[in-house]
Amino acid sequence: MGRAKEIIVKVINSKVANAFVKKHHYSGKVVNMSSLHFGCFLDNQLHGVMSYGSPMDKRNVLPLVDSGETDINKRWNEMLELNRMAFDDYLPKYSESRCIAISIRMIKKNAPQIKWILSYSDATQCGDGTIYRASGFKLTQINKNGTIYQLANGEIVAKRGDSKYDFKGAKALEGFQNRYIILIDKSCKIVPEILDFKMIDELGAGMYKGKKITLQKRRET
Repeated sequence: MGRAKEIIVKVINSKVANAFVKKHHYSGKVVNMSSLHFGCFLDNQLHGVMSYGSPMDKRNVLPLVDSGETDINKRWNEMLELNRMAFDDYLPKYSESRCIAISIRMIKKNAPQIKWILSYSDATQCGDGTIYRASGFKLTQINKNGTIYQLANGEIVAKRGDSKYDFKGAKALEGFQNRYIILIDKSCKIVPEILDFKMIDELGAGMYKGKKITLQKRRET
């Protein structure tokens, strides 16, 4: 683990977190739904940010986990999405998974109503979820991603119904989006099938640091 043990994780304000994300996240964009931000500090400097918040369509994702509560309105505050994670190159190996683990422990202690965490890996532009797998998340979906476009001006954005962008002449980027879930409350149950990680290779969804590469190839190098 080395110096990763020296990292201090603490809650930070949105202004500091968003500035870091815009500088270090591959998309250069923040998620407006983010409401809880953790900063990762080493040698008294900020080197990583994890932003949690509500998913874009919370009503549709709540049924992914069975918490025993049948009233969906009572379940509204049972989960969070880890919707942005950005680290610079200063942090040592294993820092990301350690920081995620610490942030989840802090959520469990200070927000006991949160029973599970959802996150997605962008295997179109970034990676297939190496950090999530190392952090104990379960893979529950591998989807072809049909929402990421490169605009005529070169900017890469997600296409949605209320998009403010001009998609004339835009090019769809081929790739995948992988969905991961981790249970904080172990009495809960993940409803969709938990997929074997080898399915990432079987479906051609492997990606690491923006390059298409299989899990098997990474093991061999």
